[in-house]
Amino acid sequence: MTIELDSVELNFNNRRILYGVYLKAETGSIVGLLGRNGSGKSCLLQILFGSLQAKYKFIKLNGKPLLKPLYAEGNSVYLPQHNLAPSQLKIRTLFKLLRLDWNAFVDYFENFAHYNNSKLDALSGGERRVVETFVVLKQQSAIILLDEPFSNIAPLYVEKMK
Repeated sequence: MTIELDSVELNFNNRRILYGVYLKAETGSIVGLLGRNGSGKSCLLQILFGSLQAKYKFIKLNGKPLLKPLYAEGNSVYLPQHNLAPSQLKIRTLFKLLRLDWNAFVDYFENFAHYNNSKLDALSGGERRVVETFVVLKQQSAIILLDEPFSNIAPLYVEKMK
């Protein structure tokens, strides 16, 4: 599967954030977006996913114009830069909703075993990011968009996720 995002334009309060941006990616490849803080990387991911409306954009999926948001295609998942799930949601409920095995998670991250019955807001920011990144990566999806997936995560956990 190939996805192309072309001629992206985005303005906020008459300030140009993105102009003429082109991005192409294929399943099985990893594409990284590099740039300074505030340069529009997160906005570009949101535009691609369909959660932010650009002034102009042209998206093709497998060479055909995509006329609805990418998320509506059902073949993509997105981890935003901010929290993914509601703070009051129990971790076990999150795993159940996403049809994921809590024990498989604990096999990777033994230190989390005692959090099974906890709410997400009981975790530190880094621990919560571990859980949310893991559940997004475990989704069966052709396209996975990750915005700052390893921010605030301990290096040991980053290596396990890689």
